[in-house]
Amino acid sequence: MSHCDFVEGGDFGRQLAGYGLTTANVLYYLPDQPRLIQSFVWQFYDVAPEHPRLERFLDYWRREIEAAIHSVEIAHERLLRPTDVRLATFEGRLH
Repeated sequence: MSHCDFVEGGDFGRQLAGYGLTTANVLYYLPDQPRLIQSFVWQFYDVAPEHPRLERFLDYWRREIEAAIHSVEIAHERLLRPTDVRLATFEGRLH
């Protein structure tokens, strides 16, 4: 199993590769209602501080969605740090 296969294999693999849980709160308004701010909350795994997945999503939003982004609030937490994972070895017999 390669490193890429492991990362794509699930949330644990992504966390080992440096991804953290990211929450984005996109505040936006529709062109015909500029005084009404609405919220879209999205949670996903991404890499801070670049946030490439969030950047792709926001690029898509600007191209394809007829709603103007007012602001984006981001919260990011690495749930698993390198010091949290250790390889364990065991030699012996269990009865």
